[in-house]
Amino acid sequence: MADLSSLAARLVDGSVEVIDLTSPLHPGTPILQLPPEMGQTATFELEEISRYDDRGPAWYWNNFRTGEHTGTHFDAPNHWVSGKDLDDVSQVPAQRLMGPAVVIDKTAEVAENPDYLLDVGDVEKWEAEYGQLPDHAWLIYRTGWSARGDDPAAFANADDNGPHTPGLTPEAARYLSGTGILGLGVETVGTDAGGAFAFDPPFPCHQMFLGANKYGLTQLRNVDRLPVTGALVIAAPLPIVNGSGSPCRVLALVAR
Repeated sequence: MADLSSLAARLVDGSVEVIDLTSPLHPGTPILQLPPEMGQTATFELEEISRYDDRGPAWYWNNFRTGEHTGTHFDAPNHWVSGKDLDDVSQVPAQRLMGPAVVIDKTAEVAENPDYLLDVGDVEKWEAEYGQLPDHAWLIYRTGWSARGDDPAAFANADDNGPHTPGLTPEAARYLSGTGILGLGVETVGTDAGGAFAFDPPFPCHQMFLGANKYGLTQLRNVDRLPVTGALVIAAPLPIVNGSGSPCRVLALVAR
């Protein structure tokens, strides 16, 4: 109780900073574009119900329409066929929505090569310097990609061969899915690289993480404000029954 009281006091006095890792959700929020023959997610839309008028004189509210995997969002295990018999987003235990954060920073490499893939050697190098990845942690893959987040075309970075965005090698996805981490947080539209449809297996982060009952957090911002270790990350998706994921607010607590 004393520790929780201390945390509450430090949140009030600012010695524990709350950093919002969430991208704003609006009609211009970038969404994943699949080949035209496949089903497509909906862009974010607001439909006004009333705004202090004859439809409701004292209140303002909206309906909204969008996909579960729009903007900053949570991937539940049942989002992928490898996790189809595992938890939907409403079934994920609340305790597994928060944990310590560790940050692997590859912004310099991604600036040189937007198709950069984090590999096992990168993870092992990080572990040699900072120690083994802790259990129940969020691994945050910092790439600097969120700087493109207000420009959907730059964010997709697509040409005739498809999108060019950073991600993980299949070997790194396999390695990390065998650890005790909660899941992977990224700045891109999804946890996999833009070219991951051509990998073996295709989309290895989705296939391996979700099949191992781990989670994805995507389109994060402000990860440059996180320390390499020492932050606490809290993800708060909507508990949509039978849902495969949800837009969510992702917050980090950092001692200053």
